[in-house]
Amino acid sequence: MVSERGLQVLRAIVQDYVDTREPVGSKTIVERHAFGVSAATIRNDMALLEDEELIAAPHTSSGRVPTDKGYRVFVDHLAELRPLSVAQRSAISSFLDGPGDLDDTLVRTVRALTQLTGQVAIVQYPSFARANVTHVELVQLGGGRMLVIVVTDTGRVSQRMTWVGAEFDDADLARMRAALAALLVGRSVRDGLQRIADHLATVEATASTDAATAAIVRVIAEELEEFRQDRLVMAGTANLARSEADFRGSIYPLLEAIEEQVTLLRLMSEMASDEQGLAASIGRENEQFGLAEASIVASEYDATGARARVGVMGPMRMDYATNLGAVRAVARYLTRLLDEDDAGRVRGVQDDASPAQDEAGRSRGTQDEAAR
Repeated sequence: MVSERGLQVLRAIVQDYVDTREPVGSKTIVERHAFGVSAATIRNDMALLEDEELIAAPHTSSGRVPTDKGYRVFVDHLAELRPLSVAQRSAISSFLDGPGDLDDTLVRTVRALTQLTGQVAIVQYPSFARANVTHVELVQLGGGRMLVIVVTDTGRVSQRMTWVGAEFDDADLARMRAALAALLVGRSVRDGLQRIADHLATVEATASTDAATAAIVRVIAEELEEFRQDRLVMAGTANLARSEADFRGSIYPLLEAIEEQVTLLRLMSEMASDEQGLAASIGRENEQFGLAEASIVASEYDATGARARVGVMGPMRMDYATNLGAVRAVARYLTRLLDEDDAGRVRGVQDDASPAQDEAGRSRGTQDEAAR
């Protein structure tokens, strides 16, 4: 059984080891921390911590370092999240503020987070598989091009240009919109994909398909598939090389996980959150994912009803208090930003789809979409 003072000794060992990368001894603890007891008493406390496998000696006669179990106790019971400074909050704002679609926003998010923490930053794409399609719009762009717009009840908006090879009058466009609405509106993304597959199988079997409508349906299917895909955005991989000394073995498993993404997607999805939406997976807790020497800390963010995580990955010797505070702050900022952007994008789509828009405006919108 570890005493309250023993836990505070563990806190001191974790903090000093993170700061110095040197094993921590009893004399150092007495000199740096105001425990008001002798080094011999601290050694007794450290012996109990070692018996509980919370600290370990990396070498004979050396000081002690935290184990992954010790880091877990620290994170769960001892870490005090450090609030971000005014300068750090200003840095987040300068990175994330400004126009951009979801892809651009998440790229800027990982760049901000890796600069704040010095770790590999990871953001999950929100999964919109359960979202419902609320609107499908078609806008002719001239020259046989069509802008296809799909909106869901989560505020997610897709705009995609496709080649249909013909021009349509208002009656034909109305007919195509009505057919697409009957097929998709009010359906979930998952159900919509199934209905599209059934529809295409039917029209191909009867050879009675309208080529333009079929092309548009296929484009919508590709966009809906994007809506439900699990993906990650990452930045800061070079930071692993800078902290290679903190890994007892090779950093290759981490680089492989970054490259393939599947492992990190599973890990990020399976982490258990506390009541604040924060989660940490430390050392041997990641053994089944092949990342037994790494730690990941994450926080949940909300993309208008679709929840996902933003986090950082690095060695077990990381500044958990600072990193947890950083991912929480970034997640909260990202949630607010996406709420505001989703409302703006829905209004923008409604404006873009207006019959009164001129050809020049449509062309500019197409160029922007093609660039994205």
